[in-house]
Amino acid sequence: MINHYLLCMLLSVSVASVSQILLKKSALQEHASVIREYLNPWVIGGYGMLFLSMLISVYAYGGMDYKNGPVMESLGNVFVPVLSWFFFGEKLSVRKVLGIICIMMGIAVFYS
Repeated sequence: MINHYLLCMLLSVSVASVSQILLKKSALQEHASVIREYLNPWVIGGYGMLFLSMLISVYAYGGMDYKNGPVMESLGNVFVPVLSWFFFGEKLSVRKVLGIICIMMGIAVFYS
C-alpha cells in the first residue's frame, strides 16, 4: 500500500514541474517592459504554484521519512524535460533519455 504522504510529495513535484514550464513560457516571450517581464500571468502563476508546491511538501514531510524526500524530488528531473518536449517541442537527446533512465532506475533500487 502506498503512503498518502508519498503521493502528496509526488503531487508537490508535479506542481513544481508545471510551474517551471509556466516560468519558461514567460521567459520565451518578448515583454513590453521590465515590469511586464516579472508581473505577468505566467510568472505570477508559476511562483504561485511553487508556493503551493512548498506547502504540499511541508505537509508531506510531516508524515514520511525524510530520506524519501530527495528521492521523490529527483522526479522533477524527469518531469521537466518530458513536459518541455510535450509543450515546447524540445528535443530529448540520448543523454537526457539516459539520464532519465538512470534516475528511474535509482528510484526503483531505492524503493525495492
